[in-house]
Amino acid sequence: MTIEQSPDVDQPVVDIELGATSIRLLGTAHVSRASADAVRDEISNGDWNAVAIELCDSRFKAFENPDALKNMDLFQVIRSGRAPMVTAMLAMGAFQQRIADQFGVEPGAEMRVAVRKAREHECSLVLIDREIGTTLKRVYRNVPWWRRFYLFTGLLTSVVVHEDIEEQEIENLKQGDLLETTFAQFAETASEIYEPLIAERDRFMAAKLRQLVDGSENRILAVVGAGHLKGIAESLSTPQGESPEEVIADLATIPPGSRWIKAIPWAIVGLIFIGFGIGFYRSPSLGLTLVTEWIVINGGLSALGAAIAGGHILTVISAFVAAPITSLNPTIGAGFVTALVETYIRKPTVGDFSKLRTDTSSLKGWRSNRVARTLSVFFLSTLGSAAGTYLAGFRIGQHLFS
Repeated sequence: MTIEQSPDVDQPVVDIELGATSIRLLGTAHVSRASADAVRDEISNGDWNAVAIELCDSRFKAFENPDALKNMDLFQVIRSGRAPMVTAMLAMGAFQQRIADQFGVEPGAEMRVAVRKAREHECSLVLIDREIGTTLKRVYRNVPWWRRFYLFTGLLTSVVVHEDIEEQEIENLKQGDLLETTFAQFAETASEIYEPLIAERDRFMAAKLRQLVDGSENRILAVVGAGHLKGIAESLSTPQGESPEEVIADLATIPPGSRWIKAIPWAIVGLIFIGFGIGFYRSPSLGLTLVTEWIVINGGLSALGAAIAGGHILTVISAFVAAPITSLNPTIGAGFVTALVETYIRKPTVGDFSKLRTDTSSLKGWRSNRVARTLSVFFLSTLGSAAGTYLAGFRIGQHLFS
């Protein structure tokens, strides 16, 4: 199996025959002007029964209804624990939006063209990607617990650190050899991220395409990111021991968290209370010192996080008060409290929701948009409290064993 340039359009393609069904995988870059043109030409010039696109149901709905963010219930998002997930999705979308703005290209333009042209030519339109929420959760589950905040922080940093990207660099991403080399290096350095983010989705999309083959579709055009070409093609070309339905069901589940990881916060709380007890047993002054440092360090770092996020002064104060308490109760975090306080004091407007997608493409927007700022307050106050827990715990150990 080789990745070749299409004879009709200047894009990498893979042609595969499965029985009587012909499948063409067309590789694109999601913020490339040339990719959008290539998709338009491919669908217009080809005789396709179905057009499959690298979108999941939720992202397709966002394409169809760009105003859907206006209807988001921020309070419910926070209460249900979905704030980290929503923040991550906004950060990823913002990064793509920034690159698209640089080149004057609509993010996901090639997918929009595929949808429009498929309908014009009366082709079946099929969504083949896995739900983005499932993918992010599987990435989170696959990353060691001690690297999760690092991963999330890196994602947010990619939004606020602005470096211009040469358009030719984006076009080069559609060259198979470069992509294979790039992803191979990525897999070696961060395989726990590569597996759910790329490899699993390759198998998932291949299984979706196999379902179309079972449905007797004769000619299928699959519009996917060029980085998925090799993986999807290999999966389609390799005999499968499982049915497409079994593969899809397996890859769509959320693995449960490890029990010992869930026990870590409770173990830390237990050690902290034991430290307090030993301190007061040795002397009231030592015990008071331990409690004071716990409050100052934990509350101070959480308050600092809320302040960096641009939280209201009362939100910052609530972070200082809540963090030392919530850190002793793993069922609730400081971010939950601070986000609710920020939402109550600075209620998001319809305009905030309307501009959310564009505002989150800059650091200024994250601080000025009330929705984005609330999510930032949640994340940074939580991060500060977590750092404070470990730092204060270390200080308690120093006092007791020095």
